[in-house]
Amino acid sequence: DPGVRSVLAYWLSLCAADSLFTCPSSCKCNSGSLEVDCSGLGLSSIPSDIPTNTRIFLFLNNKLSTLPGPVFSNLSALQRLDLSNNFLDQLPQNIFSDLGNLTELQLRNNSIRTLDKDLLQQMALLRQLDLSINGLAQIPSGIFDDLPALRLLSLRSNRLQSLDRVTFEPLVSLQQLQVGDNPWECDCNLRDFKHWMEWFSYRGGKIDQLACTLPKELRGKDMRMVPMEMFNYCSQLEDENGSTVLDNSGPPCTKGSPTPSKSKSGTEPEVEPSVGCPQKQRYRPVSVRRAIGTVIIAGVVCGIVCIMMVVAAAYGCIYASLMAKYHRELKKRQPLMGDTEGEHEEQKQISSVA
Repeated sequence: DPGVRSVLAYWLSLCAADSLFTCPSSCKCNSGSLEVDCSGLGLSSIPSDIPTNTRIFLFLNNKLSTLPGPVFSNLSALQRLDLSNNFLDQLPQNIFSDLGNLTELQLRNNSIRTLDKDLLQQMALLRQLDLSINGLAQIPSGIFDDLPALRLLSLRSNRLQSLDRVTFEPLVSLQQLQVGDNPWECDCNLRDFKHWMEWFSYRGGKIDQLACTLPKELRGKDMRMVPMEMFNYCSQLEDENGSTVLDNSGPPCTKGSPTPSKSKSGTEPEVEPSVGCPQKQRYRPVSVRRAIGTVIIAGVVCGIVCIMMVVAAAYGCIYASLMAKYHRELKKRQPLMGDTEGEHEEQKQISSVA
């Protein structure tokens, strides 16, 4: 009977699918959605018997601290990977190289301090990336070059002090960026990224508050609300220290970075801080105060000009009203002056007749 054969074929296909999707021990699985959930089990390593056709793999709230290189090599069908709330501190360069179908990667709340610039290669379908609550101090340039489909990126609660706009320009599909709760230094190193943020907001992107930590004059203020005039000193700084900035190919200057040994000369010890950070600490607060003073002076001058214009307008109105009143009085007196002249003429005629 054809009907019986079709039913038997259907059940055989289901049995074959179930046999191919074998759930690892202690984990929960869903053969319909091809999901494997090994969350909250206190595991320190990823099970080796994950089905190769798994599409969703959840490994939250465990004790995972390292990832062996080939751990995901057989999971090319994976679309969602969540490794949040673990103890990962370093990610191998090619750890995700076989996950070409991945659309969501969650690495929230780990101890990741550095990222390799080639970490996210071969992931052109990735749409969501969560790197929040880690120890990232910088984002390497080029790490997002192969993510044209990325829509949501979270970098919240790290140790980021500055970002480079060149790193984010390849994210043509980005719709939401989360950068809050970082110790941002709103200086020249963040100026170009401020331009990118304004462009990103202009084209409809959503970004949370990028609150400044330093300098103290801008502490707590959103970087997007800081006037660009506050960074006019950056051009002066680049002109005066152009050779030093161009020759500096090392890591970004930070407060904790050691000063080079060549600066420790016995003749000029006072020049030592400006070699590692080319007068950054000296110029920044002075320039900020100068910019604030310029804004205050401009406001006072504009106020004085406005007051003078109001006084001049009031004086003109008063003068016009007085002149109008004077002319009205003058017109009233002109007929009376004509009558007196007629009386004088009559008196002269009477005296001549007599």
